[in-house]
This record gives sequence, C-alpha cells and structure tokens, in this order.
Amino acid sequence: MPTIDLVDLSQLPPPDVVEPLDYERLLAERKAKLISLYPEEQRDAITRTLELESEPLVKLLEENAYRELILRQRVNEAARAVMLAYATNGDLDQLGANYNVTRAVMEPDSTFRNRIQRAFEGLSVAGPIGAYEYHALKANEGISVNKGDGKGKGEYQTVADVSVISPSPANVTVTILSQKWVWEKDKDDKKDEKHNGIPSQDLLDKVVIALNDEDVRPVADRVKVQPAQIVEYQIDAVLYLEPTPESEPIRKLAEKNMDKYVKDQHKLGKDIRLSAIYAALHVAGVQRVELKTPVKDIPICKHEAPYCTDAKLEIGKTQTTDCSKPNPDLIVGGSDE
Repeated sequence: MPTIDLVDLSQLPPPDVVEPLDYERLLAERKAKLISLYPEEQRDAITRTLELESEPLVKLLEENAYRELILRQRVNEAARAVMLAYATNGDLDQLGANYNVTRAVMEPDSTFRNRIQRAFEGLSVAGPIGAYEYHALKANEGISVNKGDGKGKGEYQTVADVSVISPSPANVTVTILSQKWVWEKDKDDKKDEKHNGIPSQDLLDKVVIALNDEDVRPVADRVKVQPAQIVEYQIDAVLYLEPTPESEPIRKLAEKNMDKYVKDQHKLGKDIRLSAIYAALHVAGVQRVELKTPVKDIPICKHEAPYCTDAKLEIGKTQTTDCSKPNPDLIVGGSDE
C-alpha cells in the first residue's frame, strides 16, 4: 500500500455525539416523569399501576419509549454519516465531493475512504511521494466501461496499489499493481480473484497521463510508471487437530483465515512471514500446524507483490502423547544443593 502515514481511523475513540441507547432507561425515565405530573397523594397509586405489564398506560409508555429509541438511533446514524470513519455509500460520496474526490468504478468504501484521506496530498506541487500515490490512485476515477457498445461482456483493470520511490534526484519510479474486473451486460461487475496483479498497458498509460498532468508533476521530475513484479508462492499445510468428532468446521475456519491472509498480503511490499501463516491456521481445535511450504520467510520489495498460486490444507491424524514412558527432557524434583 502507499507509504505515507495516515491516521488509523479504526483506532480513534468513539465519538461522544453518538450516545449509547438503552430502552429500559428510556422507559424508566418516562414512567418517572409521568408519576411526577400527578399530585403527591396520587403518586403511590400511579406507581402501583405502572408496575402492571398489562396496564394500557404501560403499553402506551412502552410504545413511546420504543419510538424515542428509534429516533435517537436515527440521530446517531446521521451523526456517523458525516464522519469519514463511519460514512458509507452515498454519504461517503458526499464527503469525498468536499475534497474533489469521486468514487471510481466498482470502488468499495474502504478504498474510497482511504483516497479521501489522501486528498490533501494531491494539493502539493513539490512532487512528494504522497502526491504521486494519490494521483496514481485517482486515475481510477477516469476509468469507465461502455456496456452499450454491442458486446455482451468484457473486462477492465483498475489500480489496486501503488508504490513510489526516487532512485536518484529528479527521477521518480511509480509501480502499479492492478485488479481485474469482469462485466456482463445487465449484471454487476465482478472482481477476478485469480488475477495476479500485473497491470495492462492500457492501465499503465492512464496512470502515465494522470501523473504527467501539468498540475501534478513538477517540471524537473522524470516519472517512470512500471508494472509490479509478481513473486509467486504456494501454501501447503497439514493441520493436526485435538480429539473432536467434527473436523470440517475447524478446517473451514482455518481455510477462511488463510484465504484472508493471502488476499491481505497481495499488495506491494507485503512480506510473507511464516509466523503469520502459522497464526492464521492455528485456530481453536488445532493441536499443531505442519507447514510444508513455504519453508522460510519471503521478503518483498516495494516494487514487488506476493501472489499465492495455490493454497492447500490437509487434516492429519490426531496425535496423542504417550505418557507411559518417562520423558528424558523433563526434570522432576528440586536441586540436590
């Protein structure tokens, strides 16, 4: 991913304007307010009446409290809708418009939110890394698909990740990792999960045009746009489980974690670490993980992206420790001294 430091929105404290909701508290407050409206000598009788769940007055207060709860929830949602960390869909589009950032074709909220955070980087005219990253990602906004050209289906690519380095003064190298989309007429576009990330020449050309705009590139900078180099690897692991009658749910959870790790690491400069693979596979119910491949960490440079060509999980035979024989490595008792 781009390397400039951004505020981690997920680590921000919850906003105070969003209040916690408690139906029972609202109902109790309404009952207390109603009781206070009666003369002193009638309050005990009203209190006893409100203790009856079947009392029509209680039902009315319950309905009112529920409606207030819904209204307060709506206020909470409206407050979140104007915060970058929480806004989604059209609300996020409105926030992006404040910074002249528009959603690219099929761009998810998470990626769009990240680009909005980088909007101020695009204002720099000095050619910092953040500005080149921002404008390379912004090239996605100009990508469109003409589904009315008579073709029933097709594909296109967008920028998935970008890295920027300056190997020498006034020379800038921008590396592009892509994602491929497949479209059919009258259907939603689908991401090609098997795409290894190598960008098409058409996509590279679009990035070149975006970065060479006179309002983007400093006059003295020489910009080179290149495709990412893909480092292929495989995962082959055996899971040894604790004694259990059901192994399939455990295998599926480990497989889900492994798939997530593989997708998360398919970015520029993301290392493949054995410790991370072990952590992903060692779910509840797993006794031991035997990792056949990879056999060592795979360091990845900024112009490279790892791509898993195959991931295989097997369930090994449950292993038990033979406690009938003494363990020579176990020290029993204290020191003779």
